[in-house]
Amino acid sequence: MINSRICEILGIRYPIFQGGMAWIADASLAAAVSNAGGLGLISSINAGTEAVRNEIRKCKELTDKPFGVNIMLQAPNAGEIAHMVVEEGITILTTGAGSPAQYMEMWKEAGIKVIPVVASVTLALKMQAIGATAVVAEGAESGGHVGELHTMSLIPQVADALDIPVIAAGGICDGRGAAAAFILGADAVQVGTRFISAEECTVHQNYKDMILKATDISTIVTGKTLGHPVRSLKTPFSKTFAKMESDPNVKPEEILAFGTGALRKAVKEGDPNGSYMAGECAGMVKKTEPAKDIIADIIDGAEKILAGASSRLA
Repeated sequence: MINSRICEILGIRYPIFQGGMAWIADASLAAAVSNAGGLGLISSINAGTEAVRNEIRKCKELTDKPFGVNIMLQAPNAGEIAHMVVEEGITILTTGAGSPAQYMEMWKEAGIKVIPVVASVTLALKMQAIGATAVVAEGAESGGHVGELHTMSLIPQVADALDIPVIAAGGICDGRGAAAAFILGADAVQVGTRFISAEECTVHQNYKDMILKATDISTIVTGKTLGHPVRSLKTPFSKTFAKMESDPNVKPEEILAFGTGALRKAVKEGDPNGSYMAGECAGMVKKTEPAKDIIADIIDGAEKILAGASSRLA
């Protein structure tokens, strides 16, 4: 069995986090992942603060295992969510899109373990300095909002720089990716795209079908000129977005207005004009299965690879 200090710190069996995917990560998916031994996460981008509170309470009914909430700090209701998770007794948070510094004292007093998502060594060091329990180092292969550095180069540099645990994210979909992350110095892995195919994931069937049909070249990054690069599947929406972005006659406000609500349309309605966020590993997802089988496949695969690594030596 893979030994990792993050499992002891968080009280989980396996060093696998489920990504806190906006509009996607709800109580059904988070509880399934936690019940299977990983760390399930609920997204805070889910129809408002009270809707997120309801998902937290549902999750508590579905599992007695540790689970957490992912907070997007640039969301309009981030402050409300920050206080609400304390009220609801959440003990694990991941954060993204900004620094959680202003909430750290409150969260620490409440006994919450805070794990920010970072895309560089500099940001990772800042998070360690303000008291983060660990960091999720996310490479540009991931779905959704992405940074510049890629997983293979980001993970070892962050691992070398920090004393706290590092969770690797970005393009990790199976045991091979997990084993590579552990060898690079990660203490755990975060998986997003593959969990969209989980039976317990409640996204529209069109979303799952698009993931299952994806190939190695099915994703595109848009939004770079706007300062918010996002990786998603190539669809009429993302292609139009890219075309608008490259047109000097189209104002940024028009592009942003075009993209407003696009993820929700994909997740809830299966609208072809929605934004189907997915990582570069989407082409490796071939079937729908229970979350527990996904976790077992990743862990078993990683253990076999790590155990047999010496066979490659002459």
